[in-house]
Amino acid sequence: MINRSRLIEEFMGLVQVDSETGHEAAISEVLKAKFAELGLALEEDEAAAATGHGANNLFATLAANGSNGTPIIFFTSHMDTVKPGNGIKPRLDEDGYLRSDGTTILGSDDKAGLAAMFEAIRVLKETGAKHGEVQFVITVGEESGLAGARALDRSKLRAEFGYALDSNGEIGGIATAAPAQSKLTIHVTGRSAHAGVNPEDGISAIQVASKAIARMPLGRIDHETTANIGSFEGGGATNVVCDYVKLLAEARSIDGDKLKRQVEAMRSSVEQTAAEFGASGKLEDLLLYPSYNHGDDSPVVQAAAEAIRSIGLTPRTFHSGGGSDANIFNGLGVPTVNLAIGYEHIHTTKEQLKADDLVRTAELVTAIITRTAAQG
Repeated sequence: MINRSRLIEEFMGLVQVDSETGHEAAISEVLKAKFAELGLALEEDEAAAATGHGANNLFATLAANGSNGTPIIFFTSHMDTVKPGNGIKPRLDEDGYLRSDGTTILGSDDKAGLAAMFEAIRVLKETGAKHGEVQFVITVGEESGLAGARALDRSKLRAEFGYALDSNGEIGGIATAAPAQSKLTIHVTGRSAHAGVNPEDGISAIQVASKAIARMPLGRIDHETTANIGSFEGGGATNVVCDYVKLLAEARSIDGDKLKRQVEAMRSSVEQTAAEFGASGKLEDLLLYPSYNHGDDSPVVQAAAEAIRSIGLTPRTFHSGGGSDANIFNGLGVPTVNLAIGYEHIHTTKEQLKADDLVRTAELVTAIITRTAAQG
């Protein structure tokens, strides 16, 4: 049912529209025109005003076609890319891979998901297959800390469950769990003094912070929890005892209680070490997004697994170590899992995607929609 050449052409057209995160205006207009041409009802929220990004989140609705009592489902992809994502020149190589010319990313993260959505809609219309109402939610700013999803207007989301098309891995993979992330800012304040004349009168914020870091549990804490120091800023002249440093860090866990314990362990290291040396230390934490964890027997997982089998593939569930818009949708009370769509080496100029996997992703989206209708 999938029109392979049309799908590849769609994908190549989408990646050639510049849409680095924060600059989504052009791609948003293209997407709105495509949804309108396909006859979908379209809404926008006010995400641009809330985030400072170039466009709003889009909500496109495909009306039900002769299927009563079918749950409303949704699919989501993001319209932005990472850098360098301007002037992408895609090509289909002889080995069956889609790639850029090597000077930019390819943009399959996440325009492969967008292309698969459009092809699935076209197939449903061409075949007249019965299906329930389907929402397609396209976010801005995913690559900027899920900015668009975090500003999303919940009142526009009517779906009962759904799928993000935004994970690496072989088609058939279902990310049933992903961690929450806390963004941490650490401040350590000591006392300045001349480093050569009277260093004993100073308290080095660099030294205090370093000792605090050495006492923190970091890296892989357990199979569900990680923590990392990302940056260490402060100081300047070598003849001055540094009196202030700022650290940026993160902690993640699929288990909310474990995340809290990890943050508190890092906070204690900062505060206790600072007090020991006569300095002051403070850790600020901001929960960027919540975790989610669905069992293999949950309806959202089962529906995906059955659709994967229907296209001749084997479903495989796994726990992701990273966050995505799926975290936000789960936090809004809409069960969502992230589906693997095959892209490789994302966020690099070596990014690539098998054309066959692009086709399989479109097949999977179509199968989820039609099988949900059949079972509804």
